[in-house]
Amino acid sequence: MEHCHGTLIRLTKLTDTSWIVHWFTAGHGLIKTVAKGARSPKSQFAGKLDLFFDAEITWAKARTGELHGLREVAVATTREPIRGNYNAMLLSGYWCRLLELLIERDHPEPELADLLRRGLDHVASNGPSIRAMVHFEQELARNLGILRERKQAVSALRETLGSLPPQRAQLMERLSPAAEIPVAETETGDLK
Repeated sequence: MEHCHGTLIRLTKLTDTSWIVHWFTAGHGLIKTVAKGARSPKSQFAGKLDLFFDAEITWAKARTGELHGLREVAVATTREPIRGNYNAMLLSGYWCRLLELLIERDHPEPELADLLRRGLDHVASNGPSIRAMVHFEQELARNLGILRERKQAVSALRETLGSLPPQRAQLMERLSPAAEIPVAETETGDLK
C-alpha cells in the first residue's frame, strides 16, 4: 500500500459505478487510481471525490499498467468557493491540464505540487484573475527550467507544448477588464 497527500485534478467515468481519479502528489507526481463503486451513493468514497479536493490517500500499486486501486480518502480541503464560480473552475482546470501535459506520470514533483496547492488556495480565497494565471505560468516555467531571459512564460510553455490548452484563450477573454464592460459602452464595440 502507498500513502500520500494529493490534489484531485480529474475524474473520468470508468463504469456505471466507478471513477478513474487523477491525483497530483508531491511524492509520486501524477497518478491515476480506480475508485471502485465510488459513483454509488452508499460508497465509502461518497462526498470525498470532487475536483480540487486535497486529501490523504491510500492506494494499492498496480502490478501492471498505470491504474492503481484507491483504498482510502481522507479529505483535508474542499475549496468549495471554486465550484461556485465558473471562471475559478476554468482557471483551476487550466492549471491542472498544464500539469498533465508537462509532467511525467509517477515522477515526484514536490515544488509543482506545492505550486498547485497554493494556486488553488489563492483562487478559492481571492477568486480568479489574469494576474494569478500569469504568476502560475511563470512559476511553472521557472520550475521546469524552460523560462528563458526576456521571454514570457506563456511563450516558453507554448513552445514546449506546441499549443496551450484552449481554456487559456477563454480565460483571457473572460477575465480581462474589458469583459466587465457591456459591449454598448465600448467605443468600437470590440472587446480586446
